[in-house]
Amino acid sequence: MTYSSASGTVDALKDIGFTMNAGESVGVIGPSGSGKSSLMMVLAGLERATSGHVHVAGQEIGTMSEDELARFRGRTMGIVFQDFHLIETMTALENVALPLDFAGRKDAEEAARAMLGEVGLGKRATHYPGQLSGGEQQRVALARALAPRPRLVLADEPTGNLDQETGAAVIDLIFRQCSAHGSGLVLITHDLTLAARCGRQVTMRDGKLSR
Repeated sequence: MTYSSASGTVDALKDIGFTMNAGESVGVIGPSGSGKSSLMMVLAGLERATSGHVHVAGQEIGTMSEDELARFRGRTMGIVFQDFHLIETMTALENVALPLDFAGRKDAEEAARAMLGEVGLGKRATHYPGQLSGGEQQRVALARALAPRPRLVLADEPTGNLDQETGAAVIDLIFRQCSAHGSGLVLITHDLTLAARCGRQVTMRDGKLSR
């Protein structure tokens, strides 16, 4: 994957070969700037690979239109970022229900309410992001990612903005929920201890992947 910059082209990802099995958890570690987040963006279809092929759940996402990709992502993937990316003018319930509404789920509100209960926020459903703590906001973001029962969860430094205790609780929740629903997990982190909780670890360095 190549970016253009004022000083020329930059190879963010180079000669990447990455496969994972359904339901597997993979920890991606490496220093800042090594290409970890670029890898996640390509896997999510939020950035297009400039060469090669990207298959997710048996589908080649590189050939999809933006609309097709958005629908596929909504059905197949759940994405959790370091920043919560919640809509400030929507309640926790509305934030979680939104992707379900886009997917045409008639039970969007019911499913969202159930998912908030699973992450321990059933009593906070009507609260807005500004009324929630950082840990609660990340749990809303996790509920939003998991509500469609995705086959793959992509988590990019999901505890980066949280204190140690709250971050540990969120990580426990991610692993527990992915295990309960059979979702694969790609966990991007600089924390070796977190990565070690995954079934497999890979390392990014200078845009390349090693095992």
